[in-house]
Amino acid sequence: MTTDDTASAPAPTVWPALQARDAHALIEFLVETVGFLRTAVYGDGGTVAHAQLDWPEGGGVMLGSHKSGGEWSLEPGTFGAYVVTDHIDELYARLVAAGATILRELADQDYGNREFAIADPEGNRWSFGPYRGEPRA
Repeated sequence: MTTDDTASAPAPTVWPALQARDAHALIEFLVETVGFLRTAVYGDGGTVAHAQLDWPEGGGVMLGSHKSGGEWSLEPGTFGAYVVTDHIDELYARLVAAGATILRELADQDYGNREFAIADPEGNRWSFGPYRGEPRA
């Protein structure tokens, strides 16, 4: 995908969502350590009703405090996502230096991607690499 293709790509309309036992701490980790952008955080005191974190290279996630038994209750620590980045080596070095839990070391894969994976403080799994998916037909 070229820069022109990226600039003309539609805005994200699918937003992965997750819940956290300590949403404020997870937001802090994802923003300060991983590099997401804090776009919106709404809530009262220690509870986060809704947060939007944007990935600087496109897309993002939504998250909030876990509500056991709630209508949209998702067990913390069960989320997984693949995040596209053109800065894989720099991101990996920054996360290693920050002491992030590395699940899979940075490596070139047989299928052509260069990727690594971490676990966040809640146990969610995040994989990073430059693969942008297959082009639309």
